[in-house]
Amino acid sequence: KELGQKDKAIEYIEKTYPETAKEFKRIQKEQYETFCKKQYDYGPSNIAMGTTLENEEDVKLSTTGLVVRINDKVNRLINLTVKSDREGVTESVKDSFQDLTNYSIMARIVRSGKWGK
Repeated sequence: KELGQKDKAIEYIEKTYPETAKEFKRIQKEQYETFCKKQYDYGPSNIAMGTTLENEEDVKLSTTGLVVRINDKVNRLINLTVKSDREGVTESVKDSFQDLTNYSIMARIVRSGKWGK
């Protein structure tokens, strides 16, 4: 039953809002490509904070690091879009939104126990 509801929702959105659905999928693909490029350069240890993520303390440390990064991006976006309505000097607003999304997904992966595996 639940799968049917999900399929129904997807079908509805893709039919009713085709451009929105297509753009959402395009952005998700772009997000994944950016994630892969950055992880290729950084490796998984930066998010794991040098730990093995094998216990609750390690996961909490990693999650805390990600929350700090997320907080930095949110505050940057507030400053650029809400307070001053301008582009950033060293990083675009688009890049900040992109990082915010990817950090959130990374936090979910860390908490699922699948980071770096």
